[in-house]
Amino acid sequence: MTTTTLPPTPYEKDAAPVVLEFPDNFLLIDLCGEHDRHLADIELKLSVQVLRRGNQLSIHGEPAAQTEAAEVLQSLYERLEAGRAVEMADIDREVRMGSSEKGTGSPVGDQMDLGVGDRVEIKTRKKLVEPRTDAQKAYVKSLFKNELAFGIGPAGTGKTYLAVAVGVNLFIGGHVDKIILSRPAVEAGEKLGYLPGDMKDKVDPYMQPLYDALNDFLPAKQVEKLIEEKKIEIAPLAFMRGRTLSRAFVVLDEAQNATTMQMKMFLTRLGEGSRMVITGDRTQIDLPRGVSSGLRDAERLLAHIPKIDFNYFTSKDVVRHPLVAAIIEAYDKDDPK
Repeated sequence: MTTTTLPPTPYEKDAAPVVLEFPDNFLLIDLCGEHDRHLADIELKLSVQVLRRGNQLSIHGEPAAQTEAAEVLQSLYERLEAGRAVEMADIDREVRMGSSEKGTGSPVGDQMDLGVGDRVEIKTRKKLVEPRTDAQKAYVKSLFKNELAFGIGPAGTGKTYLAVAVGVNLFIGGHVDKIILSRPAVEAGEKLGYLPGDMKDKVDPYMQPLYDALNDFLPAKQVEKLIEEKKIEIAPLAFMRGRTLSRAFVVLDEAQNATTMQMKMFLTRLGEGSRMVITGDRTQIDLPRGVSSGLRDAERLLAHIPKIDFNYFTSKDVVRHPLVAAIIEAYDKDDPK
């Protein structure tokens, strides 16, 4: 692949276009995407115009934007050369991460070897999961490095999703014997007792995001079998009382809705060979008025303890629909604090 600069064209008055030449036309087709949708996404995100001529792509726009777009396209092409697919999420990650993702790197997990500056990848049975922001990358490294880690930030930042991915990776690599996923069954305007069915039927809707994450990383039949064998457990926080969790990867999701006593109870379940991840969003507390959030208390009480790592996310780390980030920012600005 070569890079050249052509004289200015009517598309750009201020800078000459940057031209990238790609030797493999088949990979170039994959790079551009169906109906050039990948190019359109890069154009939208970086405010450039990308024109395709044969096996060349010419990038028009401001010089800084041209350089960034060229780096993104080159990185995505290298990904294709390595035999890996390019999806919209990969474009988003390359645009967000920029030069911090340089170098071939290596997947993490089996040996938990996290080289500084390397690309971080989490292998699961169904897919390869890659962080899409610097904060996510630091979070994943923290989960592999620390026995107890917190992920705190707004919805849509991948806190739970990445934690479950790491848990699956460690499980299939033999580093833990089971995965335990838990949430406080706190009602947001609806009482559990009024819902139909037995206790499992009542609490399953609260646990559904955890089932969804698991099914993204493991075949559905394997998930069912592992749940039957109790190698994967998905249960409300109250069910953790009295247990000692050894050689397990344990995730407490929506931890802002745990009370201080529940949080203490959960944290003291940590057993030999286990890892624990606590995720939550301090802006979405559904506890009754006057009840203190265990997540806030844990931040205050545990921040000074070595080997307990706190990871924080902002609206810039939201990887859902772009409107989600805008909505979070709007509410943050209106928060009187």
